[in-house]
Amino acid sequence: MDKYEVFKANINKLIDIDLNFYKEKQMKRRIQSLLTRNNFKDFDDYFQGLKSDKVLLEQFINYLTINVSEFYRNPNQWQVLEKDIIPSLLSKKNRLTLWSSACSTGEEPYSLAMLMTKFFPLKEIRILATDIDEEAMNKAKFGLYSEKSLENLPLDFKTKFFTKIENSYKISDEIKRCVEFRKMDLLKDRFPSNMDLILCRNVMIYFTEEAKELLYSKFYNSLDDNGILFVGSTEQIIMPEKYKLKPAKTFFYKKIV
Repeated sequence: MDKYEVFKANINKLIDIDLNFYKEKQMKRRIQSLLTRNNFKDFDDYFQGLKSDKVLLEQFINYLTINVSEFYRNPNQWQVLEKDIIPSLLSKKNRLTLWSSACSTGEEPYSLAMLMTKFFPLKEIRILATDIDEEAMNKAKFGLYSEKSLENLPLDFKTKFFTKIENSYKISDEIKRCVEFRKMDLLKDRFPSNMDLILCRNVMIYFTEEAKELLYSKFYNSLDDNGILFVGSTEQIIMPEKYKLKPAKTFFYKKIV
């Protein structure tokens, strides 16, 4: 067995993350550059370092989970969410279950919470936000963001829900209270049920076809009968019917019941 195969098996035992579900070439290259940067000679040496150094392990998980996020990423899609998807969901029921499934540092679930203030009072908004990376979620809970990450956010939200602190922006506690953060490995853990809207954006591009099939099936089972899955701008589902989904709008898929 080559050293990378041994490394993957050891990582799965150590932190319960199965690297076999990630695109091999891409992931191996990322890890190789990380171990070189940290002055380890090979995968065996790097694993010993990860096992004994908590800070190094946190850096590895952070790097692995590719935390690139911003508020209102792809703003046109948020317009569709506001004008079409949410009103359509609310025409069938007056309470919605909402899940940001790979929430990273919090920009996505907080964007959703702000958007939902157009439909509900703050105290009635509840969003589940999950991620495999606890360090990223800790940043989300703290809620301090760069000016660049707010570039696409509607100005009224920026004014209403953020306080400027030097060159950063702190999100308000009232928005924070709308979001419950929970650690989850999408590939291994059980999904919540009866979800009206699931956001899974800019995640699938890192997974193998086998992993994608598993996730689409799990998302289907997690959706309520009229539920919608919202995917990233490079992640349109080819032949969604295969997964019992149909396009509602571009990047939005409805459960076929």
